[in-house]
Formats: sequence, structure tokens, C-alpha cells
Amino acid sequence: QVQLVESGGGLVQAGASLRLSCVARTYTFTSDGMGWFRQAPGKEREFVAGINAPSWPSRVSTVYGDSVKGRATISRDNVQNTVYLQVNSLRPEDTAVYYCAVSRRPSATTMSDDYAYWGQGTQVTVSS
Repeated sequence: QVQLVESGGGLVQAGASLRLSCVARTYTFTSDGMGWFRQAPGKEREFVAGINAPSWPSRVSTVYGDSVKGRATISRDNVQNTVYLQVNSLRPEDTAVYYCAVSRRPSATTMSDDYAYWGQGTQVTVSS
């Protein structure tokens, strides 16, 4: 059973920054793409950011959703089996439950169906 545990969410004011973490327990994701998604109440799950496996031959190793492009940075620590999402200049519309996920392939994609394992999520609430 793959276990992904997210942390770092919370209640912040608009303009603040947050760094979310996702630790993979009982699984090593060195060869897998990783992604972050989010889901706000009443809305569909939305792609936030993805990062390729280190072995994936691509000039671009990360991809971002339009809603966070320029404000977010995804990174990974394969030794710690952890993926991070830093989001700056947070807005009320960033309020959602944020999920990390393991891709079925070495590359990160924007489609949730391409991801095999999901964490339970961490709540991010941004007040205006």
C-alpha cells in the first residue's frame, strides 16, 4: 500500500506564501513523475504542478497549471522521498485541498488519470 502524506497547509492571509510537503512512505518514487493537484469545494480537481523523474530526458523538468504559473515552484528530494510545492503571493482563489500524486510514468502530466497514487490532501485556506 503506497502512502503519501501531505503537510504544510493552513490558514494564511492573501499575499503570503506556503510550502507544502509530501512524503512517500512504503514507496520510492525515484523513477516516477510527481504532481500536485487541488480541489476547491464544488469544483473539479485541478492540476497545479508536476515534476519529472530525474531520469526523464527532457529539457523542461517541471510543468505548471495556468492558475499558479509564475507563483509556484515544485521540487523533489529523492533521498528524502519528498516532493514540495512552494506557492507565493497566495490569493483567496487558491483556497482548496491540495493533493500530491505519483504518476504512472516518468514524466509529469496534467491529467489526473495519469496518476496512480494519491495522498489524503492538506487544506489551504487563504483569507482576503
